[in-house]
Amino acid sequence: MYVYVPKKLASLAPIIVAIHHCQGSAQGYSTETHYQPLADTHGFILIYPNSRSSGGCFDVSSTATLTHNGGGDSQTIANMVKYAATTYGGDLDHVFVTGTSSGAMMTNVMVGAYPDVFKAGSVYSGVPDGCFYVSGATATQDPPGWSNACANGQLTHTAKEWGDMVRSYYPGYNGTRPRMQIFHGTADQTLHYPNYQETLKEWSDVLGVSKTGDKANTPQSGYTQTIYGDGTTTTAQLVGYSAQGVGHTVPVHESMDLAFFGITS
Repeated sequence: MYVYVPKKLASLAPIIVAIHHCQGSAQGYSTETHYQPLADTHGFILIYPNSRSSGGCFDVSSTATLTHNGGGDSQTIANMVKYAATTYGGDLDHVFVTGTSSGAMMTNVMVGAYPDVFKAGSVYSGVPDGCFYVSGATATQDPPGWSNACANGQLTHTAKEWGDMVRSYYPGYNGTRPRMQIFHGTADQTLHYPNYQETLKEWSDVLGVSKTGDKANTPQSGYTQTIYGDGTTTTAQLVGYSAQGVGHTVPVHESMDLAFFGITS
């Protein structure tokens, strides 16, 4: 657990968990992304988990990590949030998570297994929550749980099948589900583009929303925005961004994340 606490915290300081990619590190992701200057401006706390695997990937495929309070990487990260709130004064009512590649997969896992902890997630170039698990990957591998079928975009399910998997992580949970923002590049050759639609299918079922419209060249040329449910880009339950011609991975859009999380307007 690596933490960045700005000198001046907001009175109710939000917490953002930012999760690195395979072959990455907490320290590396803290410099690759540009959340820290924004934390100085807006007074939020940053947590950078660091993978313990030799390949730098996170466990997104074990039963433990896909179970609320079941152990594994997911519970470790959830505990980091509680520690930061107690130690640094973060606000547990304003906790968010984001990540790239393996970190994007872990973001999906965190939102699925700990909907009581996180209010929203932003995913950069990942796969559907549980995709490596249902494809038969195991967490005893290193990198943990890699699945070619899932990575290559060959695994498809109905929206309800994906949604049922997410709901199974925390049986009996009837509270609010976190809002989700999904980015994916059409030229991704690592976690192939079909994973984008499967991820949107999954969260649309979990959140109970349907597609309401597309908008080309938003937020920039070549990106197509898709909104599910009512609202704008900063209030809708589910928003997707397809990045034409972009490979692995979509560049992090930090300011968009803060707006989606409600930290900025």
